[in-house]
Amino acid sequence: MRLLQHDAIGEITLTESFLPGRAPPYAILSHTWGSRSDEVTFQDLCNGTGRDKEGYKKIRFCAEEAKAAGWNHSWVDTCCIDDTNSVELQTAITSMFAWYRESQRCLVYLSDVSVIDDDAAFRNSRWFTRGWTLQELIAPRSVEFFTSRGVRIGSRRDLEEVIQSVTNIPLTALRGESLSNFGIRERLDWMHGRETTRAEDYAYCLFGILDVSLPILYGESRKAALDRLLERARILQTSAQSISRLLLEAWHSGYKGIDGVPTM
Repeated sequence: MRLLQHDAIGEITLTESFLPGRAPPYAILSHTWGSRSDEVTFQDLCNGTGRDKEGYKKIRFCAEEAKAAGWNHSWVDTCCIDDTNSVELQTAITSMFAWYRESQRCLVYLSDVSVIDDDAAFRNSRWFTRGWTLQELIAPRSVEFFTSRGVRIGSRRDLEEVIQSVTNIPLTALRGESLSNFGIRERLDWMHGRETTRAEDYAYCLFGILDVSLPILYGESRKAALDRLLERARILQTSAQSISRLLLEAWHSGYKGIDGVPTM
């Protein structure tokens, strides 16, 4: 993965890519995209442009929050992925859940919430209607919500009852219980009311939620992407159940070792 590095004088630049598990501590941004022309892209940072774009303040916000916590690195999807490179885009989509999970803090920037005590604005934020933000809510160890002015509203744990009422995601899932303890159908239901800009992303944004990886095929349609996703998820679930059953049977019928204890 490629990170943003912020130095002592406030400059923000792209790093070279880090191998899985080798990245330094980093904060990660969760947000909703504005128009494409407002967001700072990978090409903008490579060319030293984009600072006058509306989206740059989100990048600066994430960098400053990371710096305040003692980290020199952050990650923002708009500019850390070269989405003109199909191989890199495939890797990013496949790895996204893990990148959020491995972050030190996930900073949720709510562009449509301006004050911390506006419960209605928080509940009705566009952030809760987007497909990609589902994994960004669940995967990280730490999730904190901020207004468009960068003022902290509260953590996922502080706001869990409100979040549960808006999303219908069980509190246990919000608190980090293994997603394998929830059925495929239940996890799919968490997408209710959410949408994605590209039709196929409705399925692709669920890779981490269902622990599935598939080739990205933009143009295949939402239905085709979902069909492939569900087929793969069911195959993996059936395989896992079969392996568990075989191990259990082996344990009960296995060779009895010293003092009658199975050796398996």
